[in-house]
Formats: sequence, structure tokens, C-alpha cells
Amino acid sequence: MLYETATDWNDAAHKRVMLFGMSGLGKTFVSKILRSFNWFHYSVDYRIGTRYLAEHILDNLKLEAMKNPFLAELLKNDGIYIGSNITFENLTPLSSYLGKPGNPQKGGIAFLEYTQRQALHQRAEVNAMLDTVQFINRAKTIYGYENFICDTSGSMVEIISADSSVDPLMIELSKHVLPVWIEGSEAHVEELIKRFVKSPKPMYYQPALLKKLWIDYLTKNALTEPEVNPDEFAQWGYRMLLDHRLPRYRKIAERWGITVKADDISKVQYHNDFNALIAQNLA
Repeated sequence: MLYETATDWNDAAHKRVMLFGMSGLGKTFVSKILRSFNWFHYSVDYRIGTRYLAEHILDNLKLEAMKNPFLAELLKNDGIYIGSNITFENLTPLSSYLGKPGNPQKGGIAFLEYTQRQALHQRAEVNAMLDTVQFINRAKTIYGYENFICDTSGSMVEIISADSSVDPLMIELSKHVLPVWIEGSEAHVEELIKRFVKSPKPMYYQPALLKKLWIDYLTKNALTEPEVNPDEFAQWGYRMLLDHRLPRYRKIAERWGITVKADDISKVQYHNDFNALIAQNLA
């Protein structure tokens, strides 16, 4: 690891961390706190939405606008401008683009289209993760930031081979950042599901898992694709995804980094609290 001991961490002139875990357990929360203490905050989801999928998101918004004759006329005549307002805390445009498979009359998209968007997201996430190294250098060279935090997507675990000690992405990233898994409890899982129902996050499944879950859902509920309620599938799939990801997160943390509890992360108020928490877990 980049920092093998608590002493290594405490003595380091440059502290560089990559937080990973399910969305909603505190990655962006603690990154925002550290940002106020002169840490550079790099958000993988923000990078995906503003760099690698930006045109796709805008095209999707324009397609929807073109369905309305009034908006279509203004759009064709450059009378209006359509833009995406993605922020570190608000990823709604990205979630809306990825969509949910199922009945189009209930806001769903065709399963084939959904899988194509998933493939675009997979490539975008790999590129955005690799950009971490570039942004470490930019943060230091351009802006003078000594400390750096990478706020990963919840689906980071899906683009990494958790069982491999030679995963190329983790080999590269571990040279530059300390991977830190934020581990939740069963109580956190139930809360995450409630939050997802209220405010869905960008969802990415490994292709084989997505295909299996889709077939299982159709079979279990005796449904055809047009009969699927997209919200109900998304909520069911999210719970299945939590169960799938948990052991993978744990393996990545055991092989490449350290683990901190979500309850401990929630208590962080200052950068010194975070530094002490990392040192404690390294020790």
C-alpha cells in the first residue's frame, strides 16, 4: 500500500485516498468536508457525467424535448439551450440517462437499449478511474493542493476483478492512492434501499449479472418485457446488487487497502478527524 503504517500516513507530506463503497455511506459527505480543509476532491461520477457521457446525456435530453412540438420548434431554431446541471451531490442527469428497463409508458426503456447504455457507462467508469492519476498531478501542479481524495462511484467494484492480485486498474491506482472501503451495517443497507427508492443513484451491473437478474425477474413474476414496472425492477435489482457487491468490496479492501466503518465516517467533522481515523485503521 501507499501507506503501510500509521506512521507512514501521519508523516506523509501528501495524503492521497480513494474512498469506495455503496453510494450513500459517506464518500461524498467526507470528501466535501475535506474539500473545505484544502483537499482536492475528485468525483468519478462527476467526471463520467461531465466528460465521458456528457454528449449522450445531452442527446437524451434533446430527444425528450423533441417529443414536445413547442420545445422542438424552439430547439431546432436555437431558441432554447438544453444543458445538464450535474454536481458532486446531484447526479440526476446521469441516472436519468442510464434509465430503467421496462414499460415505456411508466418511464422505462427497452432492455437492449438499457444494456447498450450500461456498456457505455462501463467504459466511461474505467476511463474516469484512470483519470485519478491525471487529476492528482493537476491538483498539485495547477492548484497547489497537497492532499487528494478520490470519491468513487458505487459501481467501482464492478469494473475490478476482486479475486485478482494483478487487476491492472488496482495496480495502477494503488501506486497513487490508499484505497479505503466504507463498510456499512445491515441497518445501513435498509436505509440505502429507502434512499434509493426516494432518489435513485446511477446504476451499473456487470453484463452477466444484469442478464441473469432480468431473466430471473421476468420468470419469477411471469412478466414479458413491456409489462415490467421499471421502478419495481430497479428497486428489486438494487437489493440484489447490494448482496452481490458486499463480498467484492471486502476482498478489494483486504487485498489493496483498509476498511473503515460507515458509523465512524459519519462522525468526521474536520480533516484531523479523518486523518486520525485512517491512522487508527492502518495501525
